[in-house]
Amino acid sequence: MGTEAQAPRVQTRTLPVAVPLAVRPGKIVAVHLAYVSRADQRGRRPAAPSYFLKPTSSLAATGGVAERPASTELLAFEGEIALVIGEPARHVPVEKAWDHVASVTAANDLGVYDLRWADKGSNVRSKGRDGYTPIGPALLDARAIDPAGLRVRTWVNGELVQEGTTDDDALLFSFAQIVADLSQHLTLETGDVILTGTPAGSSVVVPGDVVEVEVDAPTAPGAPSSGRLVTTVVQGDVPFGDVGAGPKIDDTQRAEAWGSREAAGLEPEPEPFVLTDELAGKLRRAPVAGLSAQLRRRGLDNVIIEGVRPNVPGATIVGRARTLRFVPNREDLFASHGGGYNAQKRAFDAVGAGEVIVIEARGETGSATLGDVLALRARVRGAAGVVTDGGVRDFDAVAATGLAVFSKGAHPAVLGRRHVPWDTDVAVACGGATVLPGDVVVGDADGVVVIPPHLAEEVADATLAQEEEDAWVAEQVAAGHPVDGLFPPNAEWRARYQAWRSAR
Repeated sequence: MGTEAQAPRVQTRTLPVAVPLAVRPGKIVAVHLAYVSRADQRGRRPAAPSYFLKPTSSLAATGGVAERPASTELLAFEGEIALVIGEPARHVPVEKAWDHVASVTAANDLGVYDLRWADKGSNVRSKGRDGYTPIGPALLDARAIDPAGLRVRTWVNGELVQEGTTDDDALLFSFAQIVADLSQHLTLETGDVILTGTPAGSSVVVPGDVVEVEVDAPTAPGAPSSGRLVTTVVQGDVPFGDVGAGPKIDDTQRAEAWGSREAAGLEPEPEPFVLTDELAGKLRRAPVAGLSAQLRRRGLDNVIIEGVRPNVPGATIVGRARTLRFVPNREDLFASHGGGYNAQKRAFDAVGAGEVIVIEARGETGSATLGDVLALRARVRGAAGVVTDGGVRDFDAVAATGLAVFSKGAHPAVLGRRHVPWDTDVAVACGGATVLPGDVVVGDADGVVVIPPHLAEEVADATLAQEEEDAWVAEQVAAGHPVDGLFPPNAEWRARYQAWRSAR
């Protein structure tokens, strides 16, 4: 055998269909989320790109069909820009990454949302089916175009439904960053395809629909274009067997597939509850005793945090619950969970302005659940207060911080005597009441009440109205009237009260 170095053999791979690629790709890598508009539509902006793989058997050419499987309803299109790798890339810097891209073309990253539940992000079932990666029809030379000057457009039945550009304001990650990032983890080989994500506008298509995708460089000389990549949706008739996961959908999947709940024909999500300054002011004026009575009228008896009192006379609390759970001390568990940056410290570091840290201490008064340093931390972060059905150490120093703390009293012992800090932001039992993260917590000299957020405005208004009536009744009693028929008012006294209110 000779000793001369031999040129590496170039392997030519047969393509499954007549797509415009020189060789069959070794892999197809797809970006989960890349466009700012789509990130805003989805309500999340990732800090770094994430990926999934598609099989090369999913490749298809223009003029082909994409089958919506039997018993499914949510086949969605995603018009995308596809990058085709030329020179292999491994550990390439961002500034050199585009040199490894040979060409650019149009792609359609089709997927069945009915099967996403089983994929858990891999997209093997939902996006890996035959014909689910149409590509083409023509390749654009990457050397002749600016990667920041590309445009992708998608039409369904002739109507433009997607349009995205690759300028700096449109993309979460540049194409060069995507290539460089992938090359940190694997070798991008000649012919490999990267699907770079889809802009806003992806939605559901049904059998008979025709989807067209085009990628062009409108500002480049000659405005080169991939031409329109045409795919027709057809209905599949082969049922799924019982050998694996089959279709399953819910309203969340419908909304994501169609692009919104409205587009999917679903009722809009209720507006998230916000504890406004106005509502907080009403709750601060409403006595806990009155709030408790109004909640009882609505069938809620078990909403009182029993046995807790304010650390400073006259202190009040109004805020949304941020929960912290302690479990009974066990030496091995305290060794693993009690030291370092434990759940207790994390809770006090994370509490937000206007929030109330509610601590489950199981009514155990044989040790403290917080001291002056943590109270000061909560105060600095703008917390509305702390409610604990355990003890407080450094009692006077905690009071001096100005943080409202409702507890079962003072105790000098540290946390580890009775407790292991275990978990945060979970349902807790405090003073015999279940408290969920986000519940509205109100406290005054009478104690602390927990209000489900959806009832907060209604209960506050009803309590203040009742307070006004009770104050009028008290005036009548002070004037010498007997309580019989007056407290509560009978029809005669009710009429007098209404007349008094009208006169005001």
